[in-house]
Amino acid sequence: MARSGWWLPWQEVNAFEKFAIFKNLFLPSKMPENKYLKYFKVLTLFNTKRTRDIFKVNPTAAPHRKEAAISAITIFDYTPQELEEKKLNSLAESFSFRDSNTVSWINVDGLRKADVEEIATNFNIHALIQEDILSVSQRPKMDEMDPVLFCLLNMLYFNDRTGAVETEQISIVLGKGFVITFQEDGTRDVFSPIREKLRTNNSKLRQSGADYLCYALLDMIVDHYYLVMEKLGDRIEMLEERIIRSSNTRSLAEINSLRKELIVLKRNVSPVRDLINGFIRSDSDLLEERTTKYFKDIYDHIVQANDLAENYRDMMMNLQDLYLSNVNLKMNEVMKVMAVVTCLLAPATVIGGIFGMNFDQLPYIHHPYGFFIAVGLMLIVPIYMVLVFRRRGWF
Repeated sequence: MARSGWWLPWQEVNAFEKFAIFKNLFLPSKMPENKYLKYFKVLTLFNTKRTRDIFKVNPTAAPHRKEAAISAITIFDYTPQELEEKKLNSLAESFSFRDSNTVSWINVDGLRKADVEEIATNFNIHALIQEDILSVSQRPKMDEMDPVLFCLLNMLYFNDRTGAVETEQISIVLGKGFVITFQEDGTRDVFSPIREKLRTNNSKLRQSGADYLCYALLDMIVDHYYLVMEKLGDRIEMLEERIIRSSNTRSLAEINSLRKELIVLKRNVSPVRDLINGFIRSDSDLLEERTTKYFKDIYDHIVQANDLAENYRDMMMNLQDLYLSNVNLKMNEVMKVMAVVTCLLAPATVIGGIFGMNFDQLPYIHHPYGFFIAVGLMLIVPIYMVLVFRRRGWF
């Protein structure tokens, strides 16, 4: 018969069996995940996995992109008077828009290598651009390779549940009369206002060419950066108030978490300035001269966003200094209270030590009120010390 701790004498049960018996008696069989154990995992507050995700970037390594299960292609083909909006069933249907007299926006949701290569072949897109489209964690950039202009950057989203800045890489190819966008996630983007403008007759977007559409897409991406920064700014403000009220380990963990998200923000916002500057300085025939001023407007916005990201970074450094100052101040308050208590108990200790010595001849040792006199001194001296401390402003 197998050994069991239920019938053997308790002294013969080893430590592991005792722990198992205690667990079965006093702990539920199915403990909810992270309900109690989360309080013992202090290190998880600092989310070291997020750090690995942020800094795990190696542009020299071959990208390991998981191909999308579904690839959706939508077309906005328009003139000032007409608009054709449809969802294509195959890639081949988009090839006819390459040489049309209209302006075409071809949006590809979900990246698959075969689809990208087929589109690139039919629209004369260079092989290096194909590699950039399929790359992972690529730095925002702008390239000019005839007959197209290419730019790559990230759309930013703020996850309210996790408090993280999420990125989605988007590639934009500008050609003569067409713009092709490649998105990773087909469930979300920031281009809904642009679609609404295209559906509006006589809108400026409908009156302009493909270069203005490229500008509108970039401008919408940059404007959405500010929405993400506003969310981060609100979190920084709330964290500052909590640190002023009470500083604890969770406050330090939030500071660390926000600093990581600001790294993500800075990494994606800062290079966009050079990207937009590339459009401004380009001499390509695909860009009309009147469109250049619009790219200058994006440039001003991205410079301001970059400055704001720097300000947030400085604020996080100040919050860390504030946290350390509050911790030191709290420690000083504790030490001051302990020092005051020690000083107030010192007279009682001295008086008790003197009258506790084993000598026959001590003052008031046989006096009928000796005990009361000693206790009175133990009370009067600390009270006098308290008055002196208060007068000097020590507490």
